[in-house]
Amino acid sequence: MTDILSELQARNLVALSTDEDALRRALTEETVRFYVGFDPTAPSLHMGNLVQILTAKRLQQAGHKPFALVGGATGLIGDPRMSGERTLNPREVVDGWVDSIRGQIERFLDFDGPVAAQMVNNLDWTGGLTALDFLRDIGKHFSINRMLAKETVATRLDSEHGISFTEFSYQILQGNDFLELNRRHGITLQTGGSDQWGNLTSGADLLRRVEQKTVHALATPLITKADGTKFGKTESGTVWLDPALTSPYAFSQFWLNADDRDVVKYLHVFSFRSLEEIEDIRVRFEAAPHTRIAQKALAEEITAMVHGEEQAKQAFAAADALFRGGELRGIDGSTLSAATAELPRGEVTAAQLEEGVSVADALAFAGIVKSKSDGRRAVREGGAYVNNAKVDGEDAVVTQADVLDAGDSGVIVLRRGKKTLGALTIVTS
Repeated sequence: MTDILSELQARNLVALSTDEDALRRALTEETVRFYVGFDPTAPSLHMGNLVQILTAKRLQQAGHKPFALVGGATGLIGDPRMSGERTLNPREVVDGWVDSIRGQIERFLDFDGPVAAQMVNNLDWTGGLTALDFLRDIGKHFSINRMLAKETVATRLDSEHGISFTEFSYQILQGNDFLELNRRHGITLQTGGSDQWGNLTSGADLLRRVEQKTVHALATPLITKADGTKFGKTESGTVWLDPALTSPYAFSQFWLNADDRDVVKYLHVFSFRSLEEIEDIRVRFEAAPHTRIAQKALAEEITAMVHGEEQAKQAFAAADALFRGGELRGIDGSTLSAATAELPRGEVTAAQLEEGVSVADALAFAGIVKSKSDGRRAVREGGAYVNNAKVDGEDAVVTQADVLDAGDSGVIVLRRGKKTLGALTIVTS
C-alpha cells in the first residue's frame, strides 16, 4: 500500500477527515472498501463531480476498492440547496438519469482485478423501506439539534420559504446508505465534497450508534476560481461531462482558458501526472506564461480522459485550424459545429451560393466588417480569408464549393486579419 492520504494532501484534495491518523493507518495497512455517491438530479454529471470521480480513481490505483453509488432513491428528493426547494422529478426521469450517470462513472474506474469497482443504487435498500421502519429503526438515532445545525438547513429555516420535511430528511437517508453499505459490503470510508460534510458524518455517527463501529469520512475542498466566479461555469452555463450537453471542443476550451492563477492548482487536482512532473510544468510556465504550457497540458489530459483520445485530437485540431490558420476540411463535422458555435455569424441560402456571394458581402453578413465597402477594403488590403485561404481579388466570391460539413448544417469560416473570425451558416431558404 502507498501513503495515498499524503498524496491527496499534497494535491490539496483533503479538506476534512474524521480521524486523520486512523484513516492513514487504514489506508496504508489494509485494502479499504469505500464509496462515493452521486445523485441523479440532472441527466449528466458536471465538472464538480469530476473531483470526486478522480479521487475515487486515485484511491483505487492505491489499492482500495471503490463502490460508486448512484442515488436512485436520494435522487428522487435531492440534497437541500441554499437557494430553495427543488422541483421533484418524475420517477421515470430519475431512472433514466441513473443509467446515464452510471455509464459516465464506469468509464473512469477499473471493474476488473482484486479491487474491482462496483456500482450500487440506494433504491435497492430504500425503495422497500416503510415509513414506520424508517422512523423506528433509523430516524430515532438522529438528533434534531444536530440536523438543524447543518448550514444549508439553518439557512433555509431563516429564509421566507423554509424547508420541507422531505428535504430535511435527506441527511437521514444518506446516513442510512453508509449503514447499509457497511452491512452489505464492509465499506468503512465515505468520500465526498466538503459541502457534504454534514451528510458524511451523519452516516459515520449512525454506524457508531447502531453497530458500535468506527468508520471514516473524507471530504475534498470545493474548487474555487481566482476571479471569484464559480468553478465549472462559463458564460454559456455549466460544463457537463456529457458531450451532448458540452461538446468536447467546448470542454477543452474551458481548460485552455483557465486563469494563470488557477491552472497549477487544477493540475494538482485533475491531472494524474506525478507531483514532480507538475512542479516541472509550473517552473516552465511561470518562466514563460505566454506559452500557456500549463493550460495545454491540463486540457489535453483531461479532454482525452473524459472524451477519449480521438475526440480530444479533433477538438485541438479544430482550435488549431480556427486560430492558427490550419486545415479546416479534415475536422469532424460535429466538432467544427461546436468550434464555430460562438463565432459571430450570418446566414446565406444554398440558392445564393449557386450564384456566388461576394466575399465582401460574406464578411458583412457574418458581422466581422461593418459594411460591404469595409469588406472590399479588407479584400483589397489582403486581409480577407475564406476557410483560412487568403482571398485575392475584389471580385472573389464564395460558392457551394466553400461549404464545410458542420454536422446538421454547412458552414463557411471567414476571417479578417489574424484574429477576427466569423461564419456563415447555410440555410435552405
